[in-house]
Amino acid sequence: MQIIATISVIFVAVVHIIISVVEIFLWGNPFVHQRLGFTADGAELVAPIVKNAGLYNSFIAAGLIWGAFAKSDFLSVRVFFLVCVVIAGIFGALTLKKTTFVLQTLPASIALIFVWLAFIEAKG
Repeated sequence: MQIIATISVIFVAVVHIIISVVEIFLWGNPFVHQRLGFTADGAELVAPIVKNAGLYNSFIAAGLIWGAFAKSDFLSVRVFFLVCVVIAGIFGALTLKKTTFVLQTLPASIALIFVWLAFIEAKG
């Protein structure tokens, strides 16, 4: 179960790396900002905010990678960053697009379940 938990944490980290790359480097591409309902002018106006969110998403990815490969106290690190993703995904689904729930909240919730199951199995 520990391997499945680690792989699921890494998967969520990769999703956040992709999100951060898109937000920091690809936001100006019409394919990207139009998917969220922004015109070119609107996308340019909010670009600094989106890039800032991309930076935060990269911090989340870094924390998840840390948790995936930490030798000690990895449970606390994994749980903290996965819960952050779940909360961010719910907020994003309420304020941006409903697909944010599927992209962020669902995988992080599944990973969180695997992390807890691995913890219970290790304690068992």
